[in-house]
Amino acid sequence: MKVLLIGSGGREHAMALALRRSARLEHLFIAPGNPGTSLLGDNVQIDVTDHQAVVDFCRVMGVGLVVVGPEAPLVAGLVDDLENAGIPAFGPSKAAAQLEGSKGFTKDLCREFHIPTGDYQRFSDRDAALAYVRQLGAPIVVKADGLAAGKGVIVAMSLSDAEAAIDMIFGGAFGAAGAEVVVEEFLEGEEASFFAICDGTRALAFGAAQDHKRVLDGDLGPNTGGMGAYSPAPVMTDEVVAQVMAQIIEPTLKGMAARGTPFKGVLFAGLMIGPQGPQLIEFNARFGDPETQVLLPRLQTDFLDLLLGAATGHLPNGPVRFSDETALTVVMAAKGYPDQPERGTEIRGVERAEGLPGVIVTHAGTAKDGQRLIANGGRVLNLTGLGASVVEAQSRAYAGVDAIDWPGGFCRRDIGWRAVKR
Repeated sequence: MKVLLIGSGGREHAMALALRRSARLEHLFIAPGNPGTSLLGDNVQIDVTDHQAVVDFCRVMGVGLVVVGPEAPLVAGLVDDLENAGIPAFGPSKAAAQLEGSKGFTKDLCREFHIPTGDYQRFSDRDAALAYVRQLGAPIVVKADGLAAGKGVIVAMSLSDAEAAIDMIFGGAFGAAGAEVVVEEFLEGEEASFFAICDGTRALAFGAAQDHKRVLDGDLGPNTGGMGAYSPAPVMTDEVVAQVMAQIIEPTLKGMAARGTPFKGVLFAGLMIGPQGPQLIEFNARFGDPETQVLLPRLQTDFLDLLLGAATGHLPNGPVRFSDETALTVVMAAKGYPDQPERGTEIRGVERAEGLPGVIVTHAGTAKDGQRLIANGGRVLNLTGLGASVVEAQSRAYAGVDAIDWPGGFCRRDIGWRAVKR
């Protein structure tokens, strides 16, 4: 089967590596891809915002499945246009992608179908939002309603932080994504990322991970798209997984189907595991980044079979199989990230890192300048270590980091600290 993978980040590089392991894969195209994916298939320059151009490419090349990596094409309805043209696509429809595209939409769904989550209110007026947080006090969580590249959530530990967050969002920091603000209860506990593959009516548990959102060691500094992750997540015991499937994933699938917008694709639940059991923080409608980089190296079930089954409404009978190994990934970011990452700095030593035992390098924000590999984004490389324990996986990941010669980059040095401490 010929597959077109949409995206250019570390998540898509990890997905390309997993797709390449499938005996069913005939040829892989990646649009637009990156220097790492170019070694796994053909990077193709298609404007993915031009849905007809994507359809035309698939028809000409005989593509049997399109896999959409990032959230923006999903929210823009790329899957709808592909399916209307008779081309199977992995990912939710535009209507179903609102689970990620609008935090208010998801909170309303949770209220309607009794899915455990924090209390909340939605605001399109700055003064009303300010009055609400002044009434409740801090800590409290302030979110831009729409897509904000993982940076639209502010956990305000003081009232002044909450007020500043509301002013920032309504002031246009996230553009149209901040036209509405969701203010919600601060949940206490341990965060985890949980994934389920869905075909509109059925869901298969697809593993869990824990990531590190803050930019600095000790979980300090501003939120980012993610500075590292590890899998499996020790907090996600079999009992907790069963609770999440029964209380969060399955009611969401039933609720979306009842509304006439069945969800197909991967449902990524950001969870808080606390005294009240698992509660939903938010949904994403695609694989996580960098969680994908630690889930897929452990996957033993054929990835292409799962994606095709979800896209066509016929998931294979489970369960999804993973190895017992631990995977841990460290994100190397460009200096200045997340505010003003420096672009164009040269990166050396990738081949040296890839030659180390148990180390996988995925490209997230790189480009080629002649023969030079350069930084071309905020999060630039992922160094993933595989091992029999989290300590071994961590050691291998940081050995990979140390093999990279990139004065223009930095990383956290404590990824996996919670699991190591356990």
